[in-house]
Amino acid sequence: MEFSKMPYRRPDLGNIEKEYMNLTAKFSKSQSAEEQYHLILEHEKLSKNFETMMSIAYIRNSMNTTDPYYEKEMAFFDANSPVFEEYQQNFYKAVAGTQYRAELEKLTGKLFFTNIELSLKSFSPAVIDLMKKENALVTEYEKLLASAKIDIAGTTVNLSQITKFSTSPDRKLRKEAWEKSGAFFVKNSRRFDEIYDELIQNRTEQAHKLGYENYVQLGYDRLGRNCYGPQEIEEYRKQIVQNLVPMIVKLKKQQAKRLGLSDIKLYDDACLFSDGNPTPKGNTQELVKKANQMYHEMHPLTGEFFDFMMENKLFDLDSKAGKAGGGYCTSIPDYQSPFIFSNFNGTVGDVEVLTHEAGHAFADYLSRNMVIRETACPTMDGAETHSMSMELFSRPWDKLFFGDEAEKFHQYQLEAALDFIPYGCLVDDFQTTMYENPNLTPAERKATWLRLEHVYRPWIDFDHLPFFSEGGGYQRQHHIYSFPLYYIDYCLAQTTALEFWSASEKDWKEAFNRYLTFVKAGGTKTYVELVELAGLELPFNEGCIQKLCKEINTYLQKH
Repeated sequence: MEFSKMPYRRPDLGNIEKEYMNLTAKFSKSQSAEEQYHLILEHEKLSKNFETMMSIAYIRNSMNTTDPYYEKEMAFFDANSPVFEEYQQNFYKAVAGTQYRAELEKLTGKLFFTNIELSLKSFSPAVIDLMKKENALVTEYEKLLASAKIDIAGTTVNLSQITKFSTSPDRKLRKEAWEKSGAFFVKNSRRFDEIYDELIQNRTEQAHKLGYENYVQLGYDRLGRNCYGPQEIEEYRKQIVQNLVPMIVKLKKQQAKRLGLSDIKLYDDACLFSDGNPTPKGNTQELVKKANQMYHEMHPLTGEFFDFMMENKLFDLDSKAGKAGGGYCTSIPDYQSPFIFSNFNGTVGDVEVLTHEAGHAFADYLSRNMVIRETACPTMDGAETHSMSMELFSRPWDKLFFGDEAEKFHQYQLEAALDFIPYGCLVDDFQTTMYENPNLTPAERKATWLRLEHVYRPWIDFDHLPFFSEGGGYQRQHHIYSFPLYYIDYCLAQTTALEFWSASEKDWKEAFNRYLTFVKAGGTKTYVELVELAGLELPFNEGCIQKLCKEINTYLQKH
């Protein structure tokens, strides 16, 4: 079904509560694993329908944040998704206490129980009101970001559209774009400070009520991290600082030379070439048509998937006034449909969406017939591996999108992928520090961000830019507010994706088949198991980053 024709109906919470109470009571009284399994399937139907309606409302609100109807519907979900979670958790309690666990695990998989136990640990009715408030604060933050109207070069743009100017080959224009985006944050600085402080206090209070020392482990549990913890991530970040950061410092010196500069200012960092970054050839319709060709040539399954996306118009790609910023892929489970949302702006990012978000959508499409939703999708480290790997597997088709700039894009893509990892570690280190020290003042938070900038991105000169030189940069990274502790998943995934890329340089087809094995497993295995299944090395294993850096360095020297 086309997305525009999918009906939306606000979930009836009263009816859902009755159905869950009935399911829970039946489950506790049932006399066989088979009977309990069928009740789990009934739960899956209820859960899928609620998720479907929430996704439709979220997408339509993202398309137009000024639409009062879907603004009201999102307020409903902000307030009531924790209530729904309580009904679901009561059912999970009954499931976790089953006397038929060994038999049920054969039907649901062991990881189903691992995941619901993590879910139970990280939720209690005692935190519902706090979760409602948290949701409302996140929505306010997202709306504040979307409200930006910045005048530049004779036009008015939002924070997504300004990227075209902030990466321009014209250095004065780049600097102006950074200054003006910074001015928006300075103007709203007090509220951005207040929202983040309220979120930290809120999440810390939730952690304490649930018996955690602070929000860090609660955040890990809520993200379903079932095979590693903060210690492994700390080790990973150390490897990045020791091995990858020095390599990038050398690459940045080469970049400065290409740009004819003595050093890299903040507004130079994302501009890799003196004549500008590679730009895709074609408008939105033409780029989608090229993506269609690529996915049909890539593999029968990717072609089938993209046909489904096209036939059902499961995209909203062009940037426009009132539209939420950024890009994402989400799932609409009742219609077995992924949906890709973005803000095309004429930059290299447009093609990255058609590969990155399509990687998510492809995985969602392949898992559409998995009846147990709790293990249909892996944890976010695995999910982001789907998307970031697809970006790199698409390299043989770069000429299709970039024409005579294909080789230039190859260099851009690899350097940008490497450049991203220390930034992602910076975001994670910052958040971990914030939740371990929840009573820092806004000024202390900014000082922490600035200190960590010098650890993870020592090549950047902030050139006294307002907002950015004062350590405010974290306020523009919406994951820090909206998806706490998520961001390191991108780093792990980028590392795993680069391992796939390295394998594809030797044998593309063999590497892609390993990728398909990874994706088809969905969430039936942990991230550690998925990486091992694909014959790759775990990013936080000692020596992994050093080995990968050597392989990439060898490639860059040859090219």
